[in-house]
Amino acid sequence: MIMDERATPTMRFARVVFTIAGVWGILIMTPLYFTFDAVGRVYPPPITHPDLYYGFIGVTLAWQIAFLMIGTNPVRYRTIMLAGILEKVLYVGAIIALYLQGQLPPGQSAAISVPDGALGILFVASYLRTPAFKA
Repeated sequence: MIMDERATPTMRFARVVFTIAGVWGILIMTPLYFTFDAVGRVYPPPITHPDLYYGFIGVTLAWQIAFLMIGTNPVRYRTIMLAGILEKVLYVGAIIALYLQGQLPPGQSAAISVPDGALGILFVASYLRTPAFKA
């Protein structure tokens, strides 16, 4: 018998965490499709590799959809949470490394890494609190 995961607080926790992450990411990333030139002006030098810029946005948006999918059924998609955790760790790690190398100013570093770091911690908590899927 499969238990209705909406009935348990741990399932609600993971549902909320991953749904918020997906919605937040879509709201943050989608406008970047329309700000290519502005990003180069605000954070010089201008972007020289639009393929990497738009590729980053596309891959990131795909992950937001994955987060929304995880939010629909955390038990079934628990294994995918590990890749989501890795995505957050790699991104925050890259921002920290860039900051330590003097390539990002402190305010910008914190503004772009703190939300992802917080979500990464919540992803770990969700993973640990979510039981494994039993077919």
